[in-house]
Amino acid sequence: MMSRFSKALIIGSMLWAGNFAMLYSQNTNGKTTSFENVNVIPMNKEIILYNQRVITVNGKISIIEPASKKISQKIDVIIQAKDKYLIPGLAEMHYHLENDVKDEFKLLIANGVTTARNMAEYEGQDHIAIREKVKNNELFGPYYVTTGPYLKANDLKTVTDVIDVVKTHHQRGYDFLKIADNLPKEIYTKLLEETGKYNIPVVGHGQRKLPLEYSLRMKSIAHVEEFMNIFNTQQKADTSYLKQAAMIIKQSGLYVSPTLGVYEMISRYADDKKFAVLKKSDVIKYRPKAYVAYCLSDSTHYRSNTWFTAPASLIRLSKELQWQKDFTKILNDAEVPLFAGSDTYGLFLPGFSLHRELELICNAGLSPYETLKTATVNPAKYLNRTSVSGTITEGKLADLVLLNKNPLIDIRNTKTIEGVMIKGKWLGKNELSAMLKEVENNCKKEGK
Repeated sequence: MMSRFSKALIIGSMLWAGNFAMLYSQNTNGKTTSFENVNVIPMNKEIILYNQRVITVNGKISIIEPASKKISQKIDVIIQAKDKYLIPGLAEMHYHLENDVKDEFKLLIANGVTTARNMAEYEGQDHIAIREKVKNNELFGPYYVTTGPYLKANDLKTVTDVIDVVKTHHQRGYDFLKIADNLPKEIYTKLLEETGKYNIPVVGHGQRKLPLEYSLRMKSIAHVEEFMNIFNTQQKADTSYLKQAAMIIKQSGLYVSPTLGVYEMISRYADDKKFAVLKKSDVIKYRPKAYVAYCLSDSTHYRSNTWFTAPASLIRLSKELQWQKDFTKILNDAEVPLFAGSDTYGLFLPGFSLHRELELICNAGLSPYETLKTATVNPAKYLNRTSVSGTITEGKLADLVLLNKNPLIDIRNTKTIEGVMIKGKWLGKNELSAMLKEVENNCKKEGK
């Protein structure tokens, strides 16, 4: 089976720690803002509240009421939203920073992402600093949490290594500790013991060389692909066994992120015809020129290795992706909590990639409502933020996305973004377009 693909396309991160200018947003923070005649998809149950008025004050949802009701307070900013749909802000639960943070945050926000979980701290990066700057409003970005460095067997050779690494994670204040899939049993169990002392959740890849039960001791699995490698050939072909395994996974409390889109992206690189189409993608303009040049070269891992490019390999990749979709449906049917994460890398761009991930999750057999939960309700539960996030209800944070079309009819309608409210700041369609244009212009500059 295929080992987890490397981040070969990463060619360096240019961190930016200054202020993300807020000139795009209407200064609605501190003002009373009203969405008028909007159709609300609250996500606390599968309903649509038609023709509502949603009032926000100081970054929180203050009132949700029928728009026909007489306004009982002064409204500073009115957003006309007739025939539009309001959903909670989206969560990207598998994000990787690969270029300029201010540009990548613009891509996330322009795509309705108001929560992001970074899944590795690469050399030269400081995600604790990023998280704190976002928290203190020095950097305008989504609610941000982060793992420490991506830890492999070479990083954890001894029990002493484990103790030191976990202590460092605690001292640095990382939200999660991320591991690879090949840790020896004694190292893995010691890691769980040590992280338990500091209440640091262990996340990342399943332990492929150990029985399923060991992987279920983690907080979350980063890829449904992991189960494709934990199960043997006979188990993978046995639907009855897979359903039983899903029930065991459910009972463990484990969360799973399918990350179907990034697996699909492998074949887009490896297959010549798909690669030709990828080269014409309109979103490439939002990546730096040097970065794109490398991604589109034939020297990348997925273009140069026959494990991916051979005709038989392309067939295998297709079958493996289908297996992952099928098991995603089995997990959902067993009520295993799923959350959307797109594992942003290369030309699978932040923000845009999340919408493709949602489309693939829905194509796996989930309903649009179930799919939307993976980017709203479920991440809020996982991050212990149900009191402030995940649904559109009074008293919660005003992290909202206004859509032109109903996502409960077609999940692809999450892309029909009319505007985004993040931390009470309203960014209309023109403002979001201006943000994207600025990213595009930055990426054209020499040396980027």
